[in-house]
Amino acid sequence: MVDVKGKWALITGASRGVGEQTAKFMASKGCNLILHSRNKEHTQALEQEVKAQGVEAYSVEAELSDNDAVVRMLDEIEGKGTEVDIVFNNAAVQIAYRNDYWKTPIEDFDISFKINFIAITTICYRLMPKMIERGFGRVINTTSGIKDEPEQAAYSASKAALDKFTKDLASVVDGTDVMINITDPGWCRTDLGGPHAPNSVDSVLPGIVVGAFIDDKKSGRLLPAQDYTGMTLEAAVEKAHTVK
Repeated sequence: MVDVKGKWALITGASRGVGEQTAKFMASKGCNLILHSRNKEHTQALEQEVKAQGVEAYSVEAELSDNDAVVRMLDEIEGKGTEVDIVFNNAAVQIAYRNDYWKTPIEDFDISFKINFIAITTICYRLMPKMIERGFGRVINTTSGIKDEPEQAAYSASKAALDKFTKDLASVVDGTDVMINITDPGWCRTDLGGPHAPNSVDSVLPGIVVGAFIDDKKSGRLLPAQDYTGMTLEAAVEKAHTVK
């Protein structure tokens, strides 16, 4: 199992929900954190909380629908000299539930793909080559199990694109200590999932983070967080190692 103490993790969408849970867990394991949100003010309290656990942390901001802003965020991280070891591409947007899905506006697809797909490709293309040079890295991309719902076509399609992108990149690094995998938090009671979702946000642990700790050099697999709810991290890693 990977020891993340002293490593640096970038977490997108860290200000609340699954991203916040991820940040707190990683800090508890000694991992230094780069906390992303739309505005640095949104992660200031979290930044102070994780620093109190003895790790280093700082906040960055970017509107993920603006790819220039994503690039500026990555420039800032690079300018600080931070070598990013782990990336949790958690942030996403679920635009609308279109009952009359035949009239889904093209704008739904535009914004969904910009945030849920293009921003992530930009982050991966920027950070993964450096991981390969250093010989270590973990990228965990967050997908969704939503299917057979044309009412949410834009969201689902953007996640499907992310899945394909992740699996294609996985073929390049498979067998190395730079690993890229997919996680699915399940339907949780978050701002995105809504108040009627069946799962509490803390149920995503440890499954949502297990991809950072596995060390079997296998990439491209799906790690559904709800399959690991209530497990110890050690047990979750052992189980994840059996996933093909």
